[in-house]
Amino acid sequence: MRLTCGDYTLGFIDGGIEVRNGDRLLSFNKRPMFVTVKTAFAVSEFYDKAYADVRASGGKIIAEGTLTVPSGSAFSFADIYEAAGSGFKVSRNVKVLKAGDDLGFSTKVSFTMAASDDVRDYDIFAPGVWYKQNEFAPDSAMGKDLDNEYFWRMETRYALPLFAMQHISSGETAVLSRWAADATLPSTDIVRSENIADPKCTIGAIGMSKPESKTLNYMYYGFAIRKEFEAEIDGLSIDYVYSGCDGQMPGSNRYGGLDYNGQAKTFQRINHPVQAGFEQNYAVGIHFGRYDGFQPMMRDVWRTTYARLRDKLFEVDNERHYRNGMAILTRYTRQYGDSYGLPFACQLPDMDISCVSFQFGFVGQQPGIGYQLLRYGDKENVPEAFEKGVNVIDFWVRTAMTESGLPQMCYNPNLQGFEPYPHYIRMLADGIEAILDACLYMRRKGDERPAWLEFCRRTADWLVRVQNEDGSFYRAYNADSSVRMDSKSNTPSVIRFLVQFYLASGEESYRDAAIKAGEWAYENNYRNLEYRGGTCDNMDIQDKEAGIYALFGFLALYDLTGEERWLEGATGAADYTETWTYAWTFPVRTLWPKHPFNKFSISGQSIITIGGGADVYMAACSYTYYRLYILTGDEHYLDFAEFIHKNTRQSTDADGSIGYAMPGLGHESGDFASQTLQSHYHWLPWCTYVEVDPSSRLYDTFGVYEIADAQKLDPDERTRRNRIYDSFGRGALSK
Repeated sequence: MRLTCGDYTLGFIDGGIEVRNGDRLLSFNKRPMFVTVKTAFAVSEFYDKAYADVRASGGKIIAEGTLTVPSGSAFSFADIYEAAGSGFKVSRNVKVLKAGDDLGFSTKVSFTMAASDDVRDYDIFAPGVWYKQNEFAPDSAMGKDLDNEYFWRMETRYALPLFAMQHISSGETAVLSRWAADATLPSTDIVRSENIADPKCTIGAIGMSKPESKTLNYMYYGFAIRKEFEAEIDGLSIDYVYSGCDGQMPGSNRYGGLDYNGQAKTFQRINHPVQAGFEQNYAVGIHFGRYDGFQPMMRDVWRTTYARLRDKLFEVDNERHYRNGMAILTRYTRQYGDSYGLPFACQLPDMDISCVSFQFGFVGQQPGIGYQLLRYGDKENVPEAFEKGVNVIDFWVRTAMTESGLPQMCYNPNLQGFEPYPHYIRMLADGIEAILDACLYMRRKGDERPAWLEFCRRTADWLVRVQNEDGSFYRAYNADSSVRMDSKSNTPSVIRFLVQFYLASGEESYRDAAIKAGEWAYENNYRNLEYRGGTCDNMDIQDKEAGIYALFGFLALYDLTGEERWLEGATGAADYTETWTYAWTFPVRTLWPKHPFNKFSISGQSIITIGGGADVYMAACSYTYYRLYILTGDEHYLDFAEFIHKNTRQSTDADGSIGYAMPGLGHESGDFASQTLQSHYHWLPWCTYVEVDPSSRLYDTFGVYEIADAQKLDPDERTRRNRIYDSFGRGALSK
């Protein structure tokens, strides 16, 4: 008996499963009924067995059997396999028939890889968690130690609940994913420890494993308890484990004076109770394909799963949301002595100011907010906003420039001076682009701001002067232009500013510098997937914001030159970056009575770095993905643009019903992988900025606040308006 989908067949032989592409065996499972039991000794032992009965019925295959473990616990399996979409679906029911002397259990849908049992022969894609061989991940990440036996993570840690293994030499890929976004809340009256039983857990884990025939449980100080038992291992497998777990993960030994000096690790398991009558019911998607490289695989696997699991669009009035955001920025921008700006952080729900400090970009976004305020104040006749915006820009121009031409990054009004903060190239890009935008806006009003122009020019000249021969820039510098951090991965951050200063000045040196930076970024960021270090408060590790700035840079070069390689780089960066976005949803509880997640969904939030929580920064990209749709005609970019233009608002008091100090406020970030939100529960200026900025750009380009309304424009008119550099201050600032 077999099922067929495209070039792939799922065959059933002797109670086991084989996956073939033609005559070639790709993966198999000789004993598909698998159970791990938490024994009376609180260690985990696993057992498996072939199906006892396999039959075809109505285009589906039903496979059943009973597995009894040495303690006497017995489990019945009833699995239904069917072809579905571009792959297969397995729906599983497991029932505890008899409870022996066991404390818990989990089961597994699994396929052993036939090509190789060496994990180094595979590139991995797990959205927001693992890319290729995770060479740019922190040491604490899953996949950094490839000598582990278990690479399993709770699926709530994945932007979409999928795990893909691509055999590097052949391109053949196996993918497992959760079939539906139907999770429920786990028990909230217990603490999730290293080896608990929770009957309410409906979350699985996805990953791969190559275990030894031994128990593996870690003591609280990281020592592994290993005991051999009879278990047959066929090789390296891709796995969906239910209920879920996180293991093996690097740990830290917090205890001194122990007679154990090995590397500490953890393995956190969630079991279901071994109680007669208890049932598991879950469904898994299975997908196979062959791809010429990692990036085509990542793109297709993400889109296939996205189409099945993407959450519904959030209902929000984006014009009202924009105006609420501008009201927030207007209210909280003020004079502090001789400086102007917004607090660094305010605690929710009442906006209790906890810290006052101004950052040039990144989480502070002070000049960016200054530009948005002066633009809004002028267009909407709000003198207070306009005056505050002008004062913010004036303050930075007056105060931040150094002798080298590299602006200072972090001002503290209590010190009436700058904090000892690195000059991050990414933070520089945020602020200097905004000052240029403000300069051009005022010029169009007939209001010359020569000091603003000179500030931009000195920065642009500094960039040209320090650019490396290979076109790159370093991650961070000191005020005297010496190198602070020598990674080059943030090079794309300044491309858009260089392009736009060239358009404004007409001076070729800036264009040349932008193209040289683009060439380095094309070979390294795009081709090598080296998107790392984009968040200034994290290590130089893989993250989404490095992808965002590569997208901005490549698209600016395409807008400038029309060369296809830059559009290729932009779509590559876009395809990578969106995989950090929670496109699916699952319930999350919060510890505060006033929080949007008590009412709204977590979809639209995006993972910050590998191993890091989630925030709303993908909101910054909705305008850019929409522009990419117009350039490519790719309907997926249209769908994703609208998704992040709406669903990112779910972490805010979008409709004023949450009870925050002002409508539109939202928290900075949080970690909800445990389904209980952990957060600083505070607002930072960037949270509002990244939501108003793309809305203002959408309005300036297409005259609307909703992407759906932009779609009502005549296609030729959309295309004409999308050529944003046709009149971008061309030569306006030339000497």
